[in-house]
Amino acid sequence: MGKTKIYNKLVRDRIPEIISRSGKTFNTRQLTSEEYIRELKNKALEELNEFINSNNKHDAGEELADLLEVMHSLAEYNGFDFTEIEEIRQHKEKSRGGFKNRIYLIEVEY
Repeated sequence: MGKTKIYNKLVRDRIPEIISRSGKTFNTRQLTSEEYIRELKNKALEELNEFINSNNKHDAGEELADLLEVMHSLAEYNGFDFTEIEEIRQHKEKSRGGFKNRIYLIEVEY
């Protein structure tokens, strides 16, 4: 009997197909709605951490793409078309600005 690696995490839809083509066996199950949103949030944190820890432009791009994929799934789960999310982002950028000027707020006196 071979070694088994436990993952217990949400994976992309074609991962079982890719594993199967490699000749390995695996177990999966479909998540409930509650499990799915929890695991999407976990996946967002995982991908963000992988981006933070990336060491080069290629890896950073890969992790940002993974994070964007999770964001698309989160938007869809919450009833948004991603174009709606982009519209919200643009509205916020217009009213509050973006982050291009690298402004770091030190303090505000009240």
